[in-house]
Amino acid sequence: MSTCVDAKTCTARATCAYARTFEPIVMGAGPSGLSDPPRPFVFRAAHLDGSGIAAGSVFHFDLHLFQVREVTVRYFILALAQLAREGLGRERTPVILERVEQLDLAGLRLRDVDAETVDLRPSVLSLDPELRLVERVRVRFITPMELKSGGEIAAHPDFGVLLARVRDRLSTLSALYGASALDLDFGAFAGRAQEIRLVNSQLHRVRVSRVSSRTGQRHALGGFVGEAEYAGQLSEFVPFLTAAQFTGVGRQTAWGKGEILVTCEM
Repeated sequence: MSTCVDAKTCTARATCAYARTFEPIVMGAGPSGLSDPPRPFVFRAAHLDGSGIAAGSVFHFDLHLFQVREVTVRYFILALAQLAREGLGRERTPVILERVEQLDLAGLRLRDVDAETVDLRPSVLSLDPELRLVERVRVRFITPMELKSGGEIAAHPDFGVLLARVRDRLSTLSALYGASALDLDFGAFAGRAQEIRLVNSQLHRVRVSRVSSRTGQRHALGGFVGEAEYAGQLSEFVPFLTAAQFTGVGRQTAWGKGEILVTCEM
């Protein structure tokens, strides 16, 4: 976690595309989402877990980017190309970055993107309540999830805790990389979310870790995976859960944790 030394350093970091993306300035005292700012991206590569990629074959991963300035996208493409040349995986096997595509919210290809001619049209999700009545929602926790409540790791994904963390993450990302924080009565929202019941869950905890190639430090990446089913008046919460499918929720989302998939029932 990086800190600011003086005003001159802060100004330089605020205008540096690399720093704004990978080492955003610590905001000081305040809510955890602002004291340690979330990175404006998440990787999606769970489908590659445990895979061996044969020489000459093709693979892909997804990147969800919430700061879509042209210079940010350009540096991301250049950084990925350099990373590919230096090698991936335990053996640091060199690969070739063949193509970068922008997809729509349904995962369909919109256009090719390259570092020279960045032409992105950001996808936009509305947080307005669903017009239809939704009374049941299933949430699949695809990658390990850890949710904090009261300064501790929550033992279960109670809906109130889950939506509080989704709400905080969306609002913080919007404040840092969008127009402003969410215009929302946080307390009233939390109160309504606490009325939603967890009616079924099939969850188990996994222990995963990564070792930093730069520092050699081992980082725990565990959490619970599986499915949970919730019941109640869910229409206003569905758009938040839908957005969280793209942003992730919980701790260490930039490393791929907190990926969810949401299914609604009338």
